[in-house]
Amino acid sequence: MNKVICSLCFLLLAGFFAGSSDSPGLETGDPVPAENIILYHDPQFYAAFPSIVQRTDGELICAFRRAPDRRVFGEKGNSHTDPNSYLVLVRSTDNGRTWSREPELIYAHPFGGSQDPCLLQLTDGTLLCTSYGWARVDDSVKENFSASLRHGAFVFMGGYIVRSEDGGHEWSNAILPPPLPGDTAVSAFSKPVPAYNRGAPIQGKDGRIYWAVAGQSGTDTRRTATHLMISPDGGLNWDYACPIASDEKVAFNETSMYESPEGTLIAFMRTESMDDHTVLARSVDGGKSFLPLEDTGWQGHPHFALPLPDHRVLLVYGYRHDPWGIRARVLNAECTDAATADEIVLRADGLNTDLGYPWATMTADGRILVVYYFHDQNNVSHIAGTFLDLPKK
Repeated sequence: MNKVICSLCFLLLAGFFAGSSDSPGLETGDPVPAENIILYHDPQFYAAFPSIVQRTDGELICAFRRAPDRRVFGEKGNSHTDPNSYLVLVRSTDNGRTWSREPELIYAHPFGGSQDPCLLQLTDGTLLCTSYGWARVDDSVKENFSASLRHGAFVFMGGYIVRSEDGGHEWSNAILPPPLPGDTAVSAFSKPVPAYNRGAPIQGKDGRIYWAVAGQSGTDTRRTATHLMISPDGGLNWDYACPIASDEKVAFNETSMYESPEGTLIAFMRTESMDDHTVLARSVDGGKSFLPLEDTGWQGHPHFALPLPDHRVLLVYGYRHDPWGIRARVLNAECTDAATADEIVLRADGLNTDLGYPWATMTADGRILVVYYFHDQNNVSHIAGTFLDLPKK
């Protein structure tokens, strides 16, 4: 497959590798201008897992998880589970050139740390933010919880959703989605564990919200399957729809959704025990069922699919193989060329595998902004971004 490598400023660096692609508008030799920026950086904090939306007035809102950088206290490093990890946001009113310095709080879970705030803006302007949480417990009580809920010193609390009707200034209390059918795990609150996911839900043309969630598959606590849940009322209530993907050996999770112009629902999934391949599944009946999986054959995770004004799709993803960084592909509107589309290398200067989780939006001035988390030379995890100008179709 072809690769396009973007420079830090405005020019294509290294060209293309052997291969072919039927991705529209991206031909061998086309320059792909790009420019890297920093949205949020504070050496006292470990910032990661961003998502971004553009408001109707052009304002950009970027949400992310912020936790203390544990090296401040003399610890060796940081973890993706922290009792003091909160959901916060920053804003830009100049198309992403500058950002508010002090983050605004979205949600601080009263019993533990929160993960991966995933934003969705509805057609009426309401903002949804999905997340999930971990609570720290003493070793003496860990055995009281199902093995599927335990992770080191933490137990899983499940997913939740918060909503804002005023542009993210005030947020609702947590809305707990129902558990997946057959999930018998019980939380510390003696209730079924709510469904969860890290990844983009979407609002379909029919107004319903389609959300891919993950759950344990079988008895292996590390093997997860994906399922579809649907909300008919803006995220207030949720109904189970159908399974998306499961396998006896492969885990599927961190799924992002996309709806094509023809109405096909497409789920882009991260895998484990499949050489990190990206896979996708399609539903052509409005989320009642999904067709067999499609293996793209290439590596990268997790994903976000941005519909472009010309009806192409920008698929962005992290790349946790040497050279570590951020990558993307431009797909046709129905994503039928996912296995063959050119790979664009946005960043190849990562310090290690702890990076990525990109999200993307159009800006009011017609550019694409891809946001993700990255590390500087002092290993400070921060929220960075890349402005991308694709060749026209």
